[in-house]
Amino acid sequence: MIKDSPNPPSPQDFDPSEGLFNVRANLGMETLLVNASQDLASISDIATHLAFEVDGAPRNVALGICRMLEGVQLLVDKALNKTNPAA
Repeated sequence: MIKDSPNPPSPQDFDPSEGLFNVRANLGMETLLVNASQDLASISDIATHLAFEVDGAPRNVALGICRMLEGVQLLVDKALNKTNPAA
C-alpha cells in the first residue's frame, strides 16, 4: 500500500539539546542584542496593528502584549547601551 505522506520523525531523531532554530556560537553580544531589538520592534508592530483590528477582550490582550514588549525592549536597549556606550 502506498502512503500519501511519510512517517513522522521518531523522538530519537531529535537531539534534545538542539531546537528547531539555533544561534551561531561566534556571534557577538552587540549583534545578538541588535537582532533581538529589531525582532521585538517587529513583534510590537504586529501586536499594535492587531490591537486596532479587534475589540473587547482580544484588544486588551493585544495591548497587554504591546506593553510587555515595550518593557522587554527597554531591557534590551539598556543592555545594548552598556555593551556599546556612546562616545
